[in-house]
Formats: sequence, structure tokens, C-alpha cells
Amino acid sequence: MADQLSGVLFPDGPADFLHAPNLRRLAERSTRFANAYTGSPLCAPGRASFMSGQLPRRTRVYDNAAEFASDIPTYAHHLRRAGWHTCLSGKMHFVGPDQLHGFEERLTTDIYPADFGWTPDYRKPGERIDWWYHNLGSVTGAGVAEITNQLEYDDEVAYHACRKLYDLARGKDDRPWCLTVSFTHPHDPFVARRKHWDLYEDAPELAPPTPIPYEEQDPHSRRLMDACDFRALEITDKHIRRARQGYFANISYVDDKIGEILDVLEATRQEAIILFLSDHGEMLGERGLWFKMNFFEGSARVPLMISAAGMKPGRVDQPVSTIDVLPTLCDLAGLPMDEIAPWTDGVSLAQGGERGPVPMEYAAEGSVAPLVALRDGRWKYVQCAADPEMLFDLETDPDERVNLAADPAHAETLVRLRGLAGDRWNLDAYDAEVRQSQARRWIVYEALRNGAYYPWDHQPLQKASERYMRNHMDLNVLEESQRFPRGE
Repeated sequence: MADQLSGVLFPDGPADFLHAPNLRRLAERSTRFANAYTGSPLCAPGRASFMSGQLPRRTRVYDNAAEFASDIPTYAHHLRRAGWHTCLSGKMHFVGPDQLHGFEERLTTDIYPADFGWTPDYRKPGERIDWWYHNLGSVTGAGVAEITNQLEYDDEVAYHACRKLYDLARGKDDRPWCLTVSFTHPHDPFVARRKHWDLYEDAPELAPPTPIPYEEQDPHSRRLMDACDFRALEITDKHIRRARQGYFANISYVDDKIGEILDVLEATRQEAIILFLSDHGEMLGERGLWFKMNFFEGSARVPLMISAAGMKPGRVDQPVSTIDVLPTLCDLAGLPMDEIAPWTDGVSLAQGGERGPVPMEYAAEGSVAPLVALRDGRWKYVQCAADPEMLFDLETDPDERVNLAADPAHAETLVRLRGLAGDRWNLDAYDAEVRQSQARRWIVYEALRNGAYYPWDHQPLQKASERYMRNHMDLNVLEESQRFPRGE
């Protein structure tokens, strides 16, 4: 799993200009979903949706500081219940005291906090919470470094994932296993190592996209620009080119790390179903927007590739969702799907069946009321009680520059999609639920920060006294049992 990797760059595997040989090799043997969408275009809501197969209104993970309740089944719970060993290395942005959510083992801590500190506040529309809101310093600060907070994290994630694969190869646990490896790149800041940065020097794709002036943006996009404090820094074409170069470079960095994992699988002769995806995308300057938090293609579309014996390699254009991951994994693992169905809003992609309109939700920073969207065939429909409706024809307008909601020629399509949205969502009730959740969390967070503070952040257990050679072990047995493959 990558973080903030736009599916626009994966039309059918990695775009030709990307230096991503390992993902390209994986794509050749995978079913490639060219139109996959996040359940919600933000880290914690998107990840809770992908793990549970449910949208944010059902998980109540509305934003990056909303608790993911322990009683919501995830694919890790379903697989573990069926006898699988489940393990996580890396980021999942769980908020709350449960930092496992069905994983038997978690090899690293998370890169972001697990408490309620990043709670938005709908009671104060337009107010920036400066200490944690996005700003465009990620753009003006783009460049080269050999170590950063993010690089240190992902280096650790890959190391622990590879070490775990070696341990699994040794065969001390005969259960089937599910290992989730989740990187924080290419998420901003757009800072990369020199060897990856130089791969994109003078690439045509660095050219700044054509922006939309602030006054011509839709209301939600204007709010996002305000939330990012876009007036505080002057963004030049050079800044944009360097930010895009850093982003592309970090895709190559993630590709290197995935190559390390694939190499260990191959060297230890383990067979595995491999699923690759991201939690959401990145606007990367398109429309004048950065980061995510909206339903435009750059933000909401994600790569999704599955390499499995039961799935034919090739491109699938039918729109699908990350909430389909849970039923797909359970189906591929041979679990009884009638037991999975009540706990997911997704469908299994392993069967190649038809999927209805793809739903998305967003109710976090930059919004003043919940936004919802449907991708139905060529159409994308966006609704928010605070804003005018939006309707786009992605076949004739892939850049989503022409809002057809007020066009009489498309009135029938608008009414149909509005009806589908009305059947699915009660926006007034949704808004009330979000506001109540935010208000509760503001009280709890302030209370828990008063006096002694006990963190919820995951603390990985490192049993050094059980590693390598210790005197309660037989050296001869140890050396033989830790060798794999044996006899070569």
C-alpha cells in the first residue's frame, strides 16, 4: 500500500514515464483496475474504509482524528478468524486505543498520531487550525535530502516486512499468512533522495498544469485553497516543477521498496496473492489544487492491481472501489462469502461481476458539511448541502472542467443520479452525526491532555532476549532452524 498515490498515473499499470520497474513487472501479471476510487479522499477515513469495506458514515471514521471502533470487522479479523496469521508493517492511521484491528502482529509504530488532536470543527467554518492543517510549504520546500522523517519511516517499514517474510519462509508457523505493508510515500513533503530525484530531471511531465483562478473554483475547492493558506506563499512554476519531481521521485522510491519485498518472496520461494493500492490520490497542482480532500480524479482515483492465480491479467475499465478490497481478499482466501456480506458494502472483484455506482464520502478539514459522490459509468456526480451540485462526463471531459449540472441537455442524468444519492444518503442526518462526533472528541481530547498523558500510539514489542542466540537455546538447533533454504 502506498500513500497519496494518484490512480491517474496508473491508467494501466505505471504510466510510461514513471521509473517503476517493479510495479511494471507486477502489473504484467495482475488484473489492473484503471478506474478504482477511494472510499474517502483522506488517510484515516480512506484506510478504515478499505480495511472494513464500509464508507465513513458507517465506520464513523469521518476524518484523521476519528476513532476506528474495535467492534468493526476488518479483513484482518475475517482472515484471522479463519485461521490466518495477520501482520502489519507500516502506516494505517488507526485512531484510538485499538492499534491492531485484527492484526495479530504489528511490526512498526505509525507515522501519525493516534489521538483526537487533529479533529476539525464544523462550529468554526473557515477557521484554520495552523499547527496541523496542510499548507503549501510542502510545495515551496520540495527538493533533495538523503534522510527525512518519512524516508526513515519507510526504510523501517520495508526492513521489517522483509525480515518478516524471511521468518515466514522458515516455516515455524504452518498457518497461511496475510502481510500488509503500508508506506507513507509518495505523500508530501515532496523531498526525495538524489538517486530517485535525478531520474526525472527535465521530464516533460514536470510542466505546471493549467490552474483555475480562485474566483472560478467551485465552493469546496475555494475552501480547500483557504484551508491550505494558499495566499501565504507565492508558488512559482519552479516550485511546481520541483514538487512534481519530488513526487515522481518518491514513486520510484516506493517501487524500490516493493522490489525488495518481491525479491524476498522470490528468493524464499513463497507463493502469494499480491494486491497493490493507495489510500487516495494527489492533485499535484492540477486545477491549482494540491494534496487530496476532494472528489476530482487526481485526489479520488487510486491504483489497484491484483496478482492472483484465479484472476486473469489485464485491464478492467469498470469503476470499482477500495471498499471492494475486503470481500475480494476474503473471496480469494476461500472464506464463506455469506458470512462476509453483512459486514461490507463492497463486492468481490475476484468474480469479475458487475458493480453498481461507486460511492464516496468526505467530511473532514476543508469542508463545512459532508460531501458525497457517485461514479456511475461515464458520469461523476457530487452533492453537498452547502454547495451547488456537480456533474461531469469523464468520457468527453476527463479533466472535469465543465460542470453539466445546470445543462438542460443532461437534466435526466442529473435527476437519476440525484435520486440514487438520495436513496443512499440522508445528508442532514449525516451532518448532525459528524458535528456530534467532533464535539465529543474536542471535550475528550482536552480532558486527556490535562495532567498525565497516556499515549495510544502503537509501541512495537521487541523481545531482544528471544532473538539471535541466547543461553536458553541450543546453538546447533538454532543455527539449523534459522537457515532457509536448507541443504543447498
